Amino acid sequence: MRKSLITGLALLAFCTQIQATEVDIITNQGTIRVDLNDEAAPKTVENFLRYADDGFYNNTIFHRVMRGFMVQGGGFTEALERKKTRRAVAYEGENGLANNRGTLAMARTQDPNSATSQFFINHVDNAFLNHGARGGAGYTVFGQVITGMDIVDDIASVATGTVGPYKNVPKTPVIIESVTRVN
Repeated sequence: MRKSLITGLALLAFCTQIQATEVDIITNQGTIRVDLNDEAAPKTVENFLRYADDGFYNNTIFHRVMRGFMVQGGGFTEALERKKTRRAVAYEGENGLANNRGTLAMARTQDPNSATSQFFINHVDNAFLNHGARGGAGYTVFGQVITGMDIVDDIASVATGTVGPYKNVPKTPVIIESVTRVN
């Protein structure tokens, strides 16, 4: 009986690992594979996947690129037109995940509950973005780059400039061709 229970628990743990949600962020610079943390940030992951499944991210851009900080995208077309989004998702930044190099987090305004479609990939460890680091809400981490961090490094190295009110815009567009589920 005890051996059966242990075997069953091991199988359950293995199945849970297999069912992790992975997505490919396919860009004109290459593909970035991300493991989404459904357990730590379920509402955020559900929100992100809904945008991905609806094709919302197709032909958007990384519109804010800052080497030694992060690369941000998921809300603008190549012409820097803001895409219409759904309602904001509730803040899940108290989930114990840190804004470390290679993590995927939600972009937002000053309101912690304002994240919609935009996300960023941390280029370096950004502990000051973590929950409680500045005495309040941080930025919800909901995934981790598992392959393609070299692509993120390449994106972070592109030349940027100011376009209208937008700063740190790549001079040559970095296009998110699609975000697709791997499993």
